[in-house]
Amino acid sequence: MRKPIIVGTALIATLTVAGFVVLAQQDKSSRPSPPAKAECKLPDGKTITVDYSSPRAKGRKIFGGLVPYGEIWRAGANEATTFVTTSDITVGGKAVPAGKYTIFTVPGEDKWTLIISKKTGEWGTAYPGTENDLARIDMKVSKTSSPVENFTIAFDQNAKGCTLRMEWENSRASVDITAK
Repeated sequence: MRKPIIVGTALIATLTVAGFVVLAQQDKSSRPSPPAKAECKLPDGKTITVDYSSPRAKGRKIFGGLVPYGEIWRAGANEATTFVTTSDITVGGKAVPAGKYTIFTVPGEDKWTLIISKKTGEWGTAYPGTENDLARIDMKVSKTSSPVENFTIAFDQNAKGCTLRMEWENSRASVDITAK
């Protein structure tokens, strides 16, 4: 009688562990907020890459609702948004050396602030604090011509570098980036 109970318990434990392993290895693209990437090619041949997760609006009030005005937001979903530059650059007039960073924003109705943090590897909303800020940069804010369902980070290329653009719902925030 003891042997079937032990075998049954071991089988259940093995199946439970296997289930957790499968969930942990689940393809990130099947997440409700799938991974996305934006890249800027600088005039010197170097790059800026932003990796983020792209949440969906799904009929919700985003800015001033799901994402409160005046509070730090992770600029995406899931893992914190990474910002990697292979060249020294200027973001909105502030020097940013080549390296890997995490970016956050503080959305507002008329003004956004981009936060470039020296600390990396955070999950979700874990803002590491002002002592880790490399820079806080004002972003230009405007309305989009039509609603944007998927949160999007993109770069608009120009002769000197690019413009980083974030769009979601009816809001667009942007900042100019130039190579040094």
